[in-house]
Amino acid sequence: MPALENGEETTLVGGQAVMEGVMMRAPHSYCTAVRKPNGEIVTEEYPIHRMSEKYPLLKLPVLRGLGLLGQAMTLGVKALKFSANAALDDGKTEGKPGEKPVEITSKMMVANLAVSLVGFIFLYKLIPLFLATRLGHAVPSLSSRLAVNISDGLIRMAMFFTFLFLLSLLPDMRRVFQYHGAEHKVVFNFESGKPVNVENAQKFVTFHPRCGTSFLFVVLGIAMITYALLPIDGFWMKFVARIALLPLIAGVSYEVIRFAARRQGTLMSVLTQPGLWLQRITTKPPDDSQAAVAIHALQGAMALEAKQGGELVIA
Repeated sequence: MPALENGEETTLVGGQAVMEGVMMRAPHSYCTAVRKPNGEIVTEEYPIHRMSEKYPLLKLPVLRGLGLLGQAMTLGVKALKFSANAALDDGKTEGKPGEKPVEITSKMMVANLAVSLVGFIFLYKLIPLFLATRLGHAVPSLSSRLAVNISDGLIRMAMFFTFLFLLSLLPDMRRVFQYHGAEHKVVFNFESGKPVNVENAQKFVTFHPRCGTSFLFVVLGIAMITYALLPIDGFWMKFVARIALLPLIAGVSYEVIRFAARRQGTLMSVLTQPGLWLQRITTKPPDDSQAAVAIHALQGAMALEAKQGGELVIA
């Protein structure tokens, strides 16, 4: 998530976990570092531009959040593609004529995203609304428009938290969550001003207040409030409205986080605390080798940032 300084969208370092690695980004650069099956660390780094610099319209409230989120998703997909291909490259085909390592293509990633989007709408928009509507029919006291919409929001939250918990039980996802923890530890280490190394990074916790998990929690809360106020009664109209309002809810959620970040204290604590609790599921303590990969990603992003004359602000 962005760190804000003097009202500007000054991005501190941040990133995300990928398959056997970490993507780190600075204001004008990003680097993905992945450990291959043979133990080698490979990287991919590119310069980037702020969306508001390319499209001045995205400096406006709500729209700026959509621009940042869109860019974050694009970078995330690129990082995941790179990490997946690195994880699949075991080096066994090197030097063998006519043989190429298995590779994830851009078309495969687009298809996967499309399937994921359909699954998201089905699981977190259609199913909760259907269950809340059926509950309203079965329990007269929960049949009002407000009651159905609140029930829908609570069911959605319960499904989301349950999904994350079950996901964390899978061995492969646990490793991803360990790299997520490594990313947070290294970011903390960098922000502390101490030399960034494995020993120092491991002294920090894995729960970071700027994690996207906190943003997701705010999105769920604002979605519940928004849907509860909609003057719509028909099931399918409610469903369509939930899809149509997704961009608005995401943009408003960003503004709420931005407002809270500029007022460090009780408000920020209230908004980020549930996200910190949730990070007990989405982050796990990394081992030293995983922390080393996160540091490698940070160093790559910082090196490219320095070449571009980028300036970092410790908020």
